[in-house]
Amino acid sequence: GHVDPGEDDLQTAFRETQEEAGLQASQLTLIEGYKKELHYPVHGKPKTVIYWLAEMKDCNTEIKLSEEHQAFQWLKLEDACKLAEYEDMQATLKEVHQFLCSKK
Repeated sequence: GHVDPGEDDLQTAFRETQEEAGLQASQLTLIEGYKKELHYPVHGKPKTVIYWLAEMKDCNTEIKLSEEHQAFQWLKLEDACKLAEYEDMQATLKEVHQFLCSKK
């Protein structure tokens, strides 16, 4: 989504997570130390997407998708990489996995 007036990037991420998955910021724990920006063109214009990591406080919380989505899946790394269409997203998923493993 786009940053609304008065929001910073992280506030936008939490708002979009609520709008698109039904998860409130209070239901998530932000994992410190990881932030990733991906840059790519969309319809000939540059786009930047910023990713943070968060963990659901209760893994049984229901996901409530917006009308923009048809489904969601929880996947293992290998399966997520197969589903990801772009090499930079596949590389990001692997980088996140390494980051999380290094924190254990």
